[in-house]
Amino acid sequence: MRSIRFVRLTALLVGGLALWASGNVFAQEGLTRTVLMKKDLEADPKKEVTVFIAEYKPGAKSGKHYHPGQEFIYVLEGEGVMEEVGKAPVPMKPGVLLYFQSDPKNPAYVHEATNLSKTAGMKLVVTLITEKGQPLAYPLKQ
Repeated sequence: MRSIRFVRLTALLVGGLALWASGNVFAQEGLTRTVLMKKDLEADPKKEVTVFIAEYKPGAKSGKHYHPGQEFIYVLEGEGVMEEVGKAPVPMKPGVLLYFQSDPKNPAYVHEATNLSKTAGMKLVVTLITEKGQPLAYPLKQ
């Protein structure tokens, strides 16, 4: 009886930790990422697709980071700017759709999103297509 309780408690703790980790790709002050779906890509069994909501508090930044694959970003709410290293900043507002793809010669497209509002939040829907087992993002030390 005692071992069954231990197994249940362990499963609960591991499940809770996995749920927490899936909702927080990497910690960044003023930014939360909530995973909505993670699924194998049927067209390519070596890859998976992940969809998450990124919510920025007023004035928040994502921090410079990159993703190991293709990224689609749709702006739901708020106004901000996307800055990809070496390129001109791209304004973000509701209805804007952005696309980034790793280049085989330079797989790390480093970028940072910033909520320009000091009073309102910004919300994005992000879809990533990555090799299985890769983290969703790689933050750069700043």
